Amino acid sequence: MTYSKELNDALYIIREAQKVVLDVYMHADFSVETKSDNSPVTIADKSSDKLIHDYLKEKYPSYGLLTEESIEEEGSLDRLTKDYVWIVDPLDGTKNFIAHDDEFTINIALSYKGELVLGVVLIPCEDVIYYAVKGEGAYKFDSGVTTKIHVSDRVDHLVVLTSVFHKTEEEQAKIDFYHEKIERVASCGSSIKACLIAEGKADLSYRLNPNTKEWDSAAIQIIVLEAGGVFQTPEGEIIKYNKEDVYNHDGYIICNRKENILL
Repeated sequence: MTYSKELNDALYIIREAQKVVLDVYMHADFSVETKSDNSPVTIADKSSDKLIHDYLKEKYPSYGLLTEESIEEEGSLDRLTKDYVWIVDPLDGTKNFIAHDDEFTINIALSYKGELVLGVVLIPCEDVIYYAVKGEGAYKFDSGVTTKIHVSDRVDHLVVLTSVFHKTEEEQAKIDFYHEKIERVASCGSSIKACLIAEGKADLSYRLNPNTKEWDSAAIQIIVLEAGGVFQTPEGEIIKYNKEDVYNHDGYIICNRKENILL
């Protein structure tokens, strides 16, 4: 099955969400709230979520919908009965957004019976989109030009990307242990780390804390896989989607080649 309609609709609404997010980012003196899981949320998260949620709900009434800001709404578990489910992070990297470092994204993915079939990531401040459809490769759209992307073939002199706000001691210990294989370590916000690995500009990133959720990993997982990379749990498993428990309890590893995972 092709997903050209779903892809075009995801590309359209993610562009509309970009306008909403940047309007807050550039012009509003926004407040920051704390959610029940102690993560921050702003009006940009909520507005982007509502825009994407309402659009996809209207266009695809038979599909399920899992979005970060609507996970607790009444009836949200109806998605468990659906084959197709949209998985949305309306603002990935809220801490980056608050810090005004430009390193946040908007992510939209589509799963079918737990398997990812489509993913789109937009970096609002760079006006760059990464996307992938199952079996069709991964692509980058920048300055009006679409380019097919692929992970690097490096097996040494690796570039490792860490989170700006969420790096753990376990992750740092692995980096220190394998320092002879690593040429450079840099920090990078949100889903941008995975996108840079997918296009061959970096090679490895660990996310080993248990706090990420399906909307954090869905879009980037299919982009990395379709770019020829590896996206797995530390136990070597592929993450499944549209689960009742949306947490990625074991975290995940993103890498250009399986032999570079460095466990």
